[in-house]
Amino acid sequence: QVQLVESGGGLVQPGGSLRLSCASSGFTISSYLMSWYRQAPGKERELVAGIASTGGSTSYADSVKGRFTISRDNAKNTVYLQMASLKLEDTAVYYCNAKHFGITIAKDSDYWGQGTQVTVSS
Repeated sequence: QVQLVESGGGLVQPGGSLRLSCASSGFTISSYLMSWYRQAPGKERELVAGIASTGGSTSYADSVKGRFTISRDNAKNTVYLQMASLKLEDTAVYYCNAKHFGITIAKDSDYWGQGTQVTVSS
């Protein structure tokens, strides 16, 4: 089975740090664009960060720039999200996404994990 499993979420105080991990199984992530999304209660899912297959190109939502860092270890089939200076607004379920672009749009692949809860509270 193709699976993405997030881990590392939990309760943290404002200003604290957490490191999320996304481990893949059933496929190799080396050729996939990997991203982290999050969804807060009552809000739509939003893109947080993305990283190219080579790891050489990253992008971040304005709300997390300078605080979050996405990285990947293709040898371990794992993607990470290092979160620092956490704010109350960062509270959400964080999801890992793997996307591969085929020779046509119809052949694109798109996989999601089940999410891990991050709660920032004093």
